[in-house]
Amino acid sequence: KFLWSIYQKFHRAILLGLGMILCSMMMYFVLGITVLRSCADSVWTEEGTCAVINSTVTGDMNCSYSCGSNCWRVSRFPCLQVYVSVNNTGRIGRLSHNEETQDCVYIPRCQKDSAAMRAVIVNISQHLKTNQHVSCFYDPSEQQDTVLLTRLYDHSAAFHTLLWPSCTLTIGALIIVMVNLTQYLSRLCEEIGKIKR
Repeated sequence: KFLWSIYQKFHRAILLGLGMILCSMMMYFVLGITVLRSCADSVWTEEGTCAVINSTVTGDMNCSYSCGSNCWRVSRFPCLQVYVSVNNTGRIGRLSHNEETQDCVYIPRCQKDSAAMRAVIVNISQHLKTNQHVSCFYDPSEQQDTVLLTRLYDHSAAFHTLLWPSCTLTIGALIIVMVNLTQYLSRLCEEIGKIKR
């Protein structure tokens, strides 16, 4: 009975390790398709300085917010478009907050109070008028005329994406190695005990 219970514990530990390795492989696959592919496809690789040329509100955009379970309402926020000159080269581009906000500089989190969202956009507009020069990311091949304030998909995003699956894989492999090592040492102790008798 004692040996059988030890065997079951070892068996469960090996299954746990294999399960962790399998989960990490699935995470690698899913994250590789989503985040890593977006990192590899990102064309905004060069960092530079952008000078604000023009900042205008082009109109109101619709957004929807949740008002409960299965309930959605529509709100509006102003779309702020900003044009900048990249690195004093004369190249002009439209400024966006990140890769997902292509039309407007910033898309606030949608909420019922449209005045609060408008205040956020006005604050950003005033900040850009006060600070005429901002750091930005641009496409050196000039295929994209959009310029980004921040990048969602960069090397740090790739690192953080791969960190947790790598930890899970390492821990799963260590569990299997430790179980096999424990089994080997227990067999070795048994053989030494038989020899001494």
